[in-house]
Amino acid sequence: MRKNVPLMLIFMVVFVDLLGFGVLIPILPAFAKYELHAPESAVGLAISIYSLVQFIFNPILGALSDRKGRRQIILVTLLINATGYIIFSFTHSLLLLILSRIVGGIGGSTIGVAQAYIADVTTKEERSKGMGLIGVAFGLGFVLGPLIGGLLSKFGYPVVGYTSASFSVIAFILSVFYLPESKDFSAVPPEGHRKAFDLSAYKKVAKNTSLALIVLMFFALTFSVANIYGTFAIMGTEVYHFSNAQNGYIFGIIGLVGIIVQGGLIRRLTEKFSETKLITIGATFLMIGLGMLPFGGNFTGVAIISIIMSLGSGTLQPLLLSLVSKVAPENEQGAVLGVNQSMASFARMLGPLWGGFAFQYLGYQVPFLTGALVMFLLFVASILFLSKHLVNI
Repeated sequence: MRKNVPLMLIFMVVFVDLLGFGVLIPILPAFAKYELHAPESAVGLAISIYSLVQFIFNPILGALSDRKGRRQIILVTLLINATGYIIFSFTHSLLLLILSRIVGGIGGSTIGVAQAYIADVTTKEERSKGMGLIGVAFGLGFVLGPLIGGLLSKFGYPVVGYTSASFSVIAFILSVFYLPESKDFSAVPPEGHRKAFDLSAYKKVAKNTSLALIVLMFFALTFSVANIYGTFAIMGTEVYHFSNAQNGYIFGIIGLVGIIVQGGLIRRLTEKFSETKLITIGATFLMIGLGMLPFGGNFTGVAIISIIMSLGSGTLQPLLLSLVSKVAPENEQGAVLGVNQSMASFARMLGPLWGGFAFQYLGYQVPFLTGALVMFLLFVASILFLSKHLVNI
């Protein structure tokens, strides 16, 4: 039991990061538009700035964790996270909202560090299961986050921020007392002269064909799903005439299925099927789900399609993360996973920007069809190239 405490705490750290992100998904557009009277373009900026900051800071913190250790970085960023939520609670202008998202983005840039922590304490055989734990945290964040945000917003938006901040503080206190350092510097000495933000990390990933392919596939996955962050709730309200609660329920269904898949089902699937075949299957499910979402017809139809979509994303995420960590050199886990998470953050930035633009100017179906098209390309890549580059893994 004691052996699992660090993994549980890492789970909590990631959950807190994603909970804060999930809490704001259903309320941030309405808060910016109706409370702050911001134009729709500014709403998209407020959503995307969070991921832009993560794109910048994920590799920085990943590389720092290789040099300084994972624990120290995690503790500091939990406090930064709490500060971002507190700023949100006092927000009365678009400028303050953007500031809160910038601070929150810095504090939330530890997913790559958390992935490196798991890579430190698991064997390659256990890696998929460990990365699946992060997927469960993602799923829980998206189940509970929108529900908590929707419920607490009735008591005022500041309450949402205070509650999210309290989660970060609790995770910080538990980590201070119970989270050990995972990186063994005696076994793998830190590279003391490497810069925190070093383009060489990106160059190393680009030069490793297998690694570059997997990182690109994870980017494609994240971009496809991020297309719906800023558009699904609008489509639900304007096209399907869903209530805010119903929009929250759909997000909850998506997260719940993700928890089921990544919390146990993925382990059983990897025992029966190869990772390459599962990636192909996952891409197929996600492609179908995204492509059909604009044509669900009613709440039941959209809910069923959302389940199909989440089966795909829930399968792809832990498998691709596991492959990244397996291909990455042991002494560069933090840097490589930081680069991967940075690229994912860039995808989460591009997704809402493209989704909002396409929704407004090209038609509400286009963001979802774009994601389906990208998943088709991932499907093709998994068949034509992935097996070839994973023969030694």
